[in-house]
Amino acid sequence: MAKRILHVVTNVDRYESTGKATGLWLSELTHAWDVFEAKGYSQTLVSPKGGKVPLEPKALKWPILDASAKRWLNDPAKMALLQNTARPDDINPDEFDAIYYTGGHAVMYDFPSSTGLQQLATTIWEKGGIVSSVCHGYCGLLNISDRSGQLIIKGRKLTGFSWNEEVLAGVAKAVPYNVEQFVRDRGAKYEKTWLPFKSNVVTDGRLVTGQNPGSASATAKAVLNALAS
Repeated sequence: MAKRILHVVTNVDRYESTGKATGLWLSELTHAWDVFEAKGYSQTLVSPKGGKVPLEPKALKWPILDASAKRWLNDPAKMALLQNTARPDDINPDEFDAIYYTGGHAVMYDFPSSTGLQQLATTIWEKGGIVSSVCHGYCGLLNISDRSGQLIIKGRKLTGFSWNEEVLAGVAKAVPYNVEQFVRDRGAKYEKTWLPFKSNVVTDGRLVTGQNPGSASATAKAVLNALAS
């Protein structure tokens, strides 16, 4: 039976501090989707509130907009998926083998507080599935606990968009918190590349994380490896 992947996407379209537009960093979804699609896996989109997913404008411009994201933008069926995502209550987590948290600065606002998403991830984790994220998607990992109440990131190695990358991207004053510090405070063993924006994936058992947008394909491939083992 084909594996099933649950992609988590955002509903937020603005920075609260500045009002500037943000949203899903599209290639972080499309690169992973391409990897899973090539394996014939079933894929589903879920968001904290369900419904429409806004897109990060910066990710839709040259040179960031690449062939994978362009194919998605030019595919009416794929774009329709972003208009009608499922709510957590619509999802039966027992049907999924892995959950993959996409990024974009928008997720900093709605991923950590979504108890619905946390419950999905906990169930997938407890039944032996993979919990994964790329870039800011690790904001969604901050408050996931196992059934004993322990945070699943505590004591585990992971990565995600670094504070240094926030500074270099010019958004350090706009973001609501330093997520790198937050995961450290929760007992995670945070790792990053010395060269910012370079692809980097960290796997610790069934926890798979990628550092930045350029890590999406490699993160998805690491999820494949984790599922195979």
